[in-house]
Amino acid sequence: MVDSADAAPKQLEIALDRSSPVPLYHQLAQTIEAAILSGELLPGDRLENELAMTTRLGLARPTARQAIGELARKGLVVRKRGVGTQVLSARINRETRLSSLYDDLERSGRRPQTRLLSFEVGPADDEILTPLLESSGELDESAEYLRVRRLRIADGVPLAILTNHLPATIGLTEADLRTTGLYAALRSRGINLKVAHQTVGARLMTPDEADLLDEPQPAACLTALRVVYDDTGRLVEIGQHVYRASHYSLEVSLAP
Repeated sequence: MVDSADAAPKQLEIALDRSSPVPLYHQLAQTIEAAILSGELLPGDRLENELAMTTRLGLARPTARQAIGELARKGLVVRKRGVGTQVLSARINRETRLSSLYDDLERSGRRPQTRLLSFEVGPADDEILTPLLESSGELDESAEYLRVRRLRIADGVPLAILTNHLPATIGLTEADLRTTGLYAALRSRGINLKVAHQTVGARLMTPDEADLLDEPQPAACLTALRVVYDDTGRLVEIGQHVYRASHYSLEVSLAP
């Protein structure tokens, strides 16, 4: 997100129904949220300050403060000292299923982009890759693996750092990964993804991760380690992913 501290705050047309049973703070929060989701308010835009807003709308300041707090808890805005309240991109709520982040963003109407950070072929010498291959019986010391590191961006906002290891024999190219998602590229080569095992965790970002994801330190991130197999039982991907906790959450369905 790009700071726009010098830009004028955005003043929305806000109509409140004082006869409604819906609390005024929630009506206010819903109006601002709708403006964010529709694109009327963009990431980096500043809201008018609470005093100006409450004076214009005839509200008490705690009402506006409660509305902004609701938006902040949803990850839609952030309060910055000396700047005011600034719009973030809408949080990505992602179901836990075997799909790529690129495809999920497209399905939700977002605009995914990729910045390719590295693209290397070599032996299995990664601190995560080698132990996983050993434990699964997949380790072949003569085999080479493609290691790809990408920055996933949604609507111009950095969202995740994706590191993937794949058998080099799959033959992916840099052009494949700049223009589409990983799983779409695999499917285009006749690979049918069948099952994945995923471990989700959380930690603080490293300085490099915080810089790439445009987060002030200390910043929390979600992590995912995913091991994917095709319909023949062949290992096709090991993914190590880092997501901005302020913009991303995982959604899990549970059944008795």
